[in-house]
Amino acid sequence: MTLPDTITLGISSCLLGQEVRYDGGHKNLPFASKELSRHFEFYPVCPEMAIGLGTPRPTLRLVQDANQQTRVRQSDDNSIDVTDALAAIADDTVKKAPFISGYVVCAKSPSCGMERVPVVNEIGNGLGKIGAGAFAARLMEQQPLLPIEENGRLNDPLLRENFVLRVIAYRRWQELQAEGITAAGLQAFHRRHKFLLLAHNQNIYRELGPLVANASDNLETAALDYFARFMSALAKPASRLNHSNSLMHMQGYLKEHLDSAERQDLSEQIDKYRTGTLPLLVPLALLQRYANKYQVDYLLDQYYFHPYPEDLRLRYGL
Repeated sequence: MTLPDTITLGISSCLLGQEVRYDGGHKNLPFASKELSRHFEFYPVCPEMAIGLGTPRPTLRLVQDANQQTRVRQSDDNSIDVTDALAAIADDTVKKAPFISGYVVCAKSPSCGMERVPVVNEIGNGLGKIGAGAFAARLMEQQPLLPIEENGRLNDPLLRENFVLRVIAYRRWQELQAEGITAAGLQAFHRRHKFLLLAHNQNIYRELGPLVANASDNLETAALDYFARFMSALAKPASRLNHSNSLMHMQGYLKEHLDSAERQDLSEQIDKYRTGTLPLLVPLALLQRYANKYQVDYLLDQYYFHPYPEDLRLRYGL
C-alpha cells in the first residue's frame, strides 16, 4: 500500500459542514474543520447519500426485528430496509481508502453512530439507546484496530487528545508496514513508544517487551499480535498516576547527569503534576530541556515528548 504524504482521516461528511443530513442541514465540527484540517486530509463519506437517499429525505431509525436483529429502516415506511446497503458502503470505504488512519463519525445516527443509538421494536416502542449505526458497526468490524471516535465525545479534552494520539500512532504503524516489517524495525517502533505505552497501560507494556524480543522466531504473527496489543494499550486515555510513573522512569535516565538542584527541581515538578497542582506540560518540558542539555538520545528519541502536532494544544488540560 502506498501512503499519501498527509495523514488521512475518514469523516462523516456532515461534520465538515456539508449539507447532507436528512433535513438538508449539517453538524459542522469546528475541531475538525478548523484544527485537524491543518494537519490531516479528510476522506468524507455520507453513507446515506452514498446509497442514493438524497436530501432532504425521510429519517431512518434502528429497528429490532422478530429475529432480534437490528435493522436500519425508514421511519415512515417499515418495509424500506437499508441496512445491507449502508454496510456495503463501509466495505467500499475500506477497499477504496485503506490508507485511512482514523475515522470521525456522527453520534446518534442510525448509519454512523458508534454506540448508544436509540432502537425501537417493530411497532415503534423504544427499547433504549442500545444500538450502533449500520455503517459504523461494519467499519468497526472490518477495521477493529482503526481509531474511531464520535463528534460529541471529541468535546472531552481527554478523549480528544487520546484519539489524535492513536491516529498518529496508527499511521506510524502503516508506515512501518509500507516499508516492510523487520525485527529491527519492530524493535525500534516499540522503543520509541516505550513511555507512551507505560503511561497508558503498564500491564500491556510489560507484555510487549518479551514479544518484541522474540519476534524474529515468527515475525509476521508476532507483528500482528504486537499491534493488536499496542492499540489496546492506547485505547483509553492515560491517567495522571500513569503519566507520573512514565515521568519518573524518564527521570531515571537522567540521574547520572543532573546535579542535586536539578534532581530536586525535576522531582518536585513531577510530584506537583501527580498531585494535580501543575499540568503535564510543566514536568514534560523540564525533562525535555534536561534531555537536550545532556544529549540523552534514548529520551530524545521518544514519541512521548511529541505524540502529535504541538499547535493542536491537546495536552494543555492534562
